[in-house]
Amino acid sequence: MKLGVCYYPEHWPESVWADDARRMRELGISVVRVGEFAWSRLEPARDNFSFDWLKRALDVLHAEGLEVVLGTPTATPPKWLIDEHPSILAIDENSNPRGFGSRRHYCFSSVIYRQECQRIVEKVVCEFGQHPAVTTWQTDNEYGCHSTIVSYSADALTAFQAWCERRYKTIDKLNVDWGNVFWSMEYTDFNQIPLPMLAVTELNPAHRLAFWRFSSDQVASFNKLQADIIRQHSPDRDVMHNFMGNFTEFDHYDTSKELDIAAWDNYPLGFLDRDGIDLEDQKKWFRTGHPDSSAFHHDLYRGMGRLWIIEQQPGPVNWAPHNPAPLPGMVRLWAIEAMAHDAELMSWFRWRQMPAAQEQMHTGLLLPDGTEDEAVAEIRQLSEDLKKLAAFDTSSTKSEVALVFDYSGDQMLRIQPQGQNFAPLEWVQNIYTSVRRSGADIDIVQPGDALAGYKLVILANSLSISEPLLAELTSFEGHVLVGPRCGSKTDEYSIPPEMPPASLQTLIPVKVSRVESLPDFCNVATADGFNAIRWREKITGSVEPVSTFTDGWGFYYCHDRCHYLNACLDDVSLLKFMQARLQQSGVATCACKEGVRIRRRGELIFAFNYGPNAVELDPSKSYLVGNATLGVAGVSVWHE
Repeated sequence: MKLGVCYYPEHWPESVWADDARRMRELGISVVRVGEFAWSRLEPARDNFSFDWLKRALDVLHAEGLEVVLGTPTATPPKWLIDEHPSILAIDENSNPRGFGSRRHYCFSSVIYRQECQRIVEKVVCEFGQHPAVTTWQTDNEYGCHSTIVSYSADALTAFQAWCERRYKTIDKLNVDWGNVFWSMEYTDFNQIPLPMLAVTELNPAHRLAFWRFSSDQVASFNKLQADIIRQHSPDRDVMHNFMGNFTEFDHYDTSKELDIAAWDNYPLGFLDRDGIDLEDQKKWFRTGHPDSSAFHHDLYRGMGRLWIIEQQPGPVNWAPHNPAPLPGMVRLWAIEAMAHDAELMSWFRWRQMPAAQEQMHTGLLLPDGTEDEAVAEIRQLSEDLKKLAAFDTSSTKSEVALVFDYSGDQMLRIQPQGQNFAPLEWVQNIYTSVRRSGADIDIVQPGDALAGYKLVILANSLSISEPLLAELTSFEGHVLVGPRCGSKTDEYSIPPEMPPASLQTLIPVKVSRVESLPDFCNVATADGFNAIRWREKITGSVEPVSTFTDGWGFYYCHDRCHYLNACLDDVSLLKFMQARLQQSGVATCACKEGVRIRRRGELIFAFNYGPNAVELDPSKSYLVGNATLGVAGVSVWHE
């Protein structure tokens, strides 16, 4: 695993560039990302290009043997461009423009902006595409950050109507698929279809799902526009984009088809405080991040391409509700954990803390005056750790468990959750956590990916079952666990005619006849100690329940090697339930103490301690990193 850093030479006097590059190399850094926000410096006015400064910066970095990831600058269109073409700005749901003054102020559907992006990207790639320092290109930056996927602009309306016509062919089919006879919502022409906004009450969920799919497709085509230019003018360089954590507002699988590397930006403490739902979890992990947050995203994105972490939190950030400092040792732990999940690069954001503008409180590896911040000592230790592991085979190891993750299913659950406390991504991550707490490794796969070789496949948010997914499940010889709400919708967001779980009834003959969402103060118990929370289903069919709730509803159904879980469970119940399914499937498990996680990669086994207390490991092992006493924020690695 290489080490990297994000660097902004345009922010600093040119007199410090060479010293910065030298210090990076001496720290063990070999990859530097630059340029993704530099449009105003690359083109201060239309067709007035200023590339010399960036060439000098690349030359300085190259002189120290550093590889460069060069970003296209399209995440921040400059003010002169907005003044020329204010229609570039995205429009919010209340018809207001999302104005200039920060970043990501553009509409993916803007025809003019796509032309401008093509122009600037082509200029930059032609100028620097053969520079010996540039080994990788990053397209744009963090698609969708600040909820910028969706725009309600005039261009979006025109493009959405055309998208609907391509998908449905006839307006009659669209009316039928969307159920528009309800509330007299029928259209007679595609140009009548509005954007889903400003309605009196709830909008048609099929309309909203179609608009989400359209908006997601706009991201994929926007990314492809840039990737095509890069591949034409800078061949043999990798193309990557930096995805985000806890973010499902577009289908990342579609966008990643045009990428060589699926990078993501990891901020464990920021995610926990911004996105954490459970207050007790926030209290427990507020200086370490949740023990499964980083790992979940590593496994999600390595299923889309080669895995990089292009931005990693080195200290307090600036954008969460609160911004604590990480526990000493966590910067090193997060990095080795990324390696254990197949990451090729760990890169920190950023080299030097910026003393001005919006991110001045965001920690870097250096303070604004150039003094080393606390993370640097941990990175030096990390560099030594990586040298100790370099001689061993750490090629990717296929897990015994696969979790199918479905972006459209996640969106369906958000559009009509049928319970305001139902958190779709949290439920998937809870399932993931229960597998990891059982000591098993897990792969995250796309719907329709090959499943042969796994012992257990889990469906957690597959609301609509595609034909490729069903074909894989039908031929799969291992155990299948179907979670609640899977198979509960058609692809166009209606209840399937055969009732949920729809085509999955060919695997297990059960039918969902009633559902209920439960408030947080209510849980329903079974006689054998399982507690259902938030969601429960009543089942009919020929399969008898394995257990029953105290009010007589059945709980958990099994037929051959297919298991149907008809309720969301609290953490204790879910762990108990998952451990039983893993054992039934023949998956090797071990009991992990609080906050401890195990990961196997190639010849090596890694142990990480997010917990509050030191843990004793097997003293008979020969430890390459750490030892048998796994301290708080500690890492131990041994040979299989």
